This record gives sequence, C-alpha cells and structure tokens, in this order.
Amino acid sequence: MDGSDGRENAPSAKKSGKTSLLDSGEDFEVLDEEDIDEDLPPLEDAGNGNKADNTEKQNVDEESEASEQMDEWLDVLGNDQLKKKVLEAGKGRGSRPQKGQNVKINLKTHLMDGALVEEQHCLSFTLGDGDVLQALDLTVQLMEMGEKALIHTDAKYAYGARGSLDPEVPPNAQLSLEVELLEATDAPDVELMPPSERIALAIRKRERGNVHYQRADYAFAVNSYSIALQITESNSKVDISPEEEKELLDVKVKCLNNMAASQLKLDHYDAALKSCVSALEHQPDNIKALFRMGKVLALQGEYTEAIQSLRKALKLEPSNKTIHAELSKLVKKHSEQRGAEQAMYKKMLGNPSSSSGMPKSRAKSSWGLSWKWLFGATAVAIGGVALSVVIAARN
Repeated sequence: MDGSDGRENAPSAKKSGKTSLLDSGEDFEVLDEEDIDEDLPPLEDAGNGNKADNTEKQNVDEESEASEQMDEWLDVLGNDQLKKKVLEAGKGRGSRPQKGQNVKINLKTHLMDGALVEEQHCLSFTLGDGDVLQALDLTVQLMEMGEKALIHTDAKYAYGARGSLDPEVPPNAQLSLEVELLEATDAPDVELMPPSERIALAIRKRERGNVHYQRADYAFAVNSYSIALQITESNSKVDISPEEEKELLDVKVKCLNNMAASQLKLDHYDAALKSCVSALEHQPDNIKALFRMGKVLALQGEYTEAIQSLRKALKLEPSNKTIHAELSKLVKKHSEQRGAEQAMYKKMLGNPSSSSGMPKSRAKSSWGLSWKWLFGATAVAIGGVALSVVIAARN
C-alpha cells in the first residue's frame, strides 16, 4: 500500500480539512516543449549569493514543514481509528520502506492510560505480510528511515475484541505505539534460500496464520497460510535432501488443512473443498483433511460423499470422538432427509397402494359389470347389422 507523506500532505490537509492515505504520490508539473527556454541565462546572472539565499530559504521551509508535520496527526484510513504523528523526522520520503521488504523497528506498546504492555528492540518482519499488528503494517509504510512516530490505534487494528494473553492486553483495548524505523532491506530470494531457512520461514508464516485464526481474523489467516504455501511450493535452486523435501511437504499439508478450516469459517465452501483435495493428493490418509472434507461436503448437501469421507477418517482413528459425533449426526440427518424426500414423492405421485387395497368382491363386480356392458353393446351392434342386411335385401 502506498502511503501519504505527512510533510507533503500537511498544507493540503489544511485546505481540505482531511488527510487521507489515498493522497499519495508526488506531484510533478509536466511542461510542454514550447514552455522550455532554449537559451539559458548568462552564467553571471546565476550568482553564488542568490544560490546561497535560495538554499537557506529552502532549509527554512523544510524545517517549517517538518515542524508542522510533527504537530499534526495523520488520519491514516480516514476513519479516525488509526492515526500517526511524527515525533522525530526521518531521512525523507525517498527512504520509506516498500511493501514486501523486511523492516526492523524498535517498538513500545502502551495502553491509552499509559500502562506499558511490552517493549521490543529490533523487531523484524516483512512489511505487508500480516506478520505484526495491522496498525504497524499500515503505518510503517508511511515512515521515513530513522523516523520516530507515535501511533494511536483502535482495537480493530490491534488485538481486537478478544484481547491477548501474551502480551497481556484486555479486550477492545485501544493502544498507543511508539515506533522507530531502523532498517529496510529487500526480502531474500526464496529459491536461493538454504532449505533449513526456507522451512523455518514457512513455519513462521503458518504460525502467524494460527494467531490470526485464534483471534477469529479468518481472512488474515488465509493470507498468512497462502504466503506459507508459496514458500513451500517455490522451486529450489540449491540442493535439498529428501528429508528436507518431506519436511516442506508436511508444512504444506498443514497449511492446506488450516486454510480449509479458515475458509470454512468464512463460508467459502468451494475453496475449502479445493484445499482439502490438495492436501489429500499429497497425503491420502490425512485424517484432518478427510474430516474437513466431510464437513464441507455435508454443508454442500453431498451427504453420501460426506459420510464416505468421515467413515474413512474414523476407520483410520476409531477412538476419535469428534469424528464419531460428526458422523452420527450426519447419518441421522441424511436418514431424515431421505424420509422427507420419500414422503414428498408419494405426495407428488399420489398413493398407488390405495387401489390395490380394493375388496376382491368389489373388483369382481366391477369386472362383471364391464363384461355385461360389453356383451350388450356387441349384441346391439350385431342386431343393427342384421336389420340393415334384411332391409337392403327387400329393397
């Protein structure tokens, strides 16, 4: 996400009354060719005295802008729930870190009443990957190298409605963050990473997804699992042993399983089914994948396939009470659905058994009556034909 610079936005904020992250990018004046002077002024017209005056004036203007910036809060998202103020100016807009870079910061976290939550030195993370609080991911992108900033964030962009046990943060707590940006470097090429480092990186991204899942931030969890999957699936340009390949595959399957669980929470059933199928392609007897696949199929109304998947999982782990309970519930539900369907079909087609229950005597009398009518009709027809023949003969 490209951010706006408080230094450049401070004057415009006064005009519009609102500073937003959308007001990003530098403004350049584009000149037509006819507006460019072909003849440069004589050298003596650009004297050293004027140059010194201009430089001094520029420095004064920059100091004035920096002072204004440090006195103002930047409303990062325009909703007054995430604000940033510069405490010490950095090295300029060009030194801002980019999304995808690895950054290093010093961080002090306080509650709004001033109570210290935790203090972290040289905290490293990949910008934009969801490795840290969303408040940090959004605001560090707006900081300059060496800058110190104060960030006030709503619980929505911090630890949310559930709070945290480590560090200890109460539910729905607003936070005050003191941040100093120390370093920003390009992320290493995953394909060139030693296998052990690559495995460790994938595990860290997956564990971050688990943190998001525990906080019920399921969309962020899916994002972290997706990043971990990309790391496990990247081609390796260095030698990797069979044991390391197996370890990467285990991390991949765990990510797919956890992603399916998150997608289930988001009601993304097709995506969850795809994740389960991918996991089972690598490990056909993976119990978690079979169990979640059964749940997805049941939610999609595919009860027969769902029961088959759960029965296979239960066969692999007969003592698993969770699978047993889910299977029993599903079998009962499937039986009730079949009964309801049969009743509906009978209602649509009528009750064929009612005609078969007719008394035999009544059936016989009906057939006898039918035959009597048939014989009578035949006799009348024959008599009519004979009479016609006689009349024709007389004529």
